[in-house]
Amino acid sequence: MARFELKLPKMGESVAEATITNWLKQVGDKIEADEAVLEIATDKVDSEVPSEVSGVLVEQLFGKDDLVQVGQTIAIIETDGDAVAETVQGAVAPVEVAVIEETMDAVKESVAPNASGMTDFSDSEKFLSPLVKNIAKEEGVSVAELASIAGTGKEGRVTKNDILDYVKNRTSQPAVSAPVAAVQKAVPVPVAQKAAPVSVSGGDEIIEMDRMRKLISGYMVASVQTSAHVQSFIEVDVTNIVKWREKNKVTFEKREGEKLTYTPIFMEAVAKALKDFPGMNISVDGDFIIKKKNINLGMAAALPNGNLIVPVIKNADQLNLVGMAKAVNDLGNRAKMGKLKPDDTQGGTYTVTNVGTFGSVFGTPIINQPQVGILALGAIRKMPAVIETPEGDFIGIRQKMFLSHSYDHRVVDGALGGSFVKRVAEYLEAFDVNRDV
Repeated sequence: MARFELKLPKMGESVAEATITNWLKQVGDKIEADEAVLEIATDKVDSEVPSEVSGVLVEQLFGKDDLVQVGQTIAIIETDGDAVAETVQGAVAPVEVAVIEETMDAVKESVAPNASGMTDFSDSEKFLSPLVKNIAKEEGVSVAELASIAGTGKEGRVTKNDILDYVKNRTSQPAVSAPVAAVQKAVPVPVAQKAAPVSVSGGDEIIEMDRMRKLISGYMVASVQTSAHVQSFIEVDVTNIVKWREKNKVTFEKREGEKLTYTPIFMEAVAKALKDFPGMNISVDGDFIIKKKNINLGMAAALPNGNLIVPVIKNADQLNLVGMAKAVNDLGNRAKMGKLKPDDTQGGTYTVTNVGTFGSVFGTPIINQPQVGILALGAIRKMPAVIETPEGDFIGIRQKMFLSHSYDHRVVDGALGGSFVKRVAEYLEAFDVNRDV
């Protein structure tokens, strides 16, 4: 019988860790090769970890909500199914419940005053990363102790090194941490959950946010608290673009096997404008400005559950229109199917969101940190407009839209923010209606 170590696979150059969100297979379950064993989540993307072999799951080395590093072993699979099934059944044979309960009672009496503070950090006023929380739980560090640690991270946050130094230097380890850990390992102890809000009328439905919505909520609030948001708006005549697309979309799809939408045309204009105004292609780290070498455009896309995610088109300025269309369609389709990889959402330097998809004329989007700008594309509408000709002015029907540019006023002044969005508009209005596909 061989024992196979299932490791957390590499998920991209910029992804070093993931959180276990759900075990799809339990100890004793048979597993086929390529069958999903567990679900994991990075800070933006959820995915599954499949087994490379067929066999029986004999050990889970991490629990739900644990943070795991890439390359760490997360489970043990026995590849001889029949023999292992008996071994597993023997391993999980009925235990002396009375002994376990007696041990549990003894531990509860000894740790009752401190147990809640050691395992539940939801009441902490400090922001605590999952890694810091896990270390605190393993080392028996209470909420009160965490509050006393002077963090060296951004805005005083407690880092991994801060808590490890504290554990190393503190004079007395809590005596209860060892027995609690031993009992929890033998018999899972239910963790107290926050009470759900009560409906006053009795007819309201209360639904807890899913994990992705909680993350989005946190990102949005953090962005507003971090950046000084200011907006510039400009109206654009995109009549030539509409005419060109209508004339070429069928030919394009037959030749390339891809739909031709407006998005790649807009992305092309944004990439050109970023080359003209590199001051918009930056990020902020404390008191430092980081000028980005590459132009990596994020595009807001819908997930299967209705939430939004921002996959990234790498080196967007180096793509022609066909390449841009393929990249936009690929990322959009994989987002809809929930097939994005963690690395697909990393490295963005500027973001574009299409609020016009939902009929909005314009919007005031929130900056995708640590970037300094985001452009919202409004709905394209037929509008009466004054048309200037050598023979004089007249009223005509034109296809128009609004561009809404949100930028970080800490590092981007109105002149730069306004000039950038104006340049995007100029590229769109100058679109050649006779351009080859």
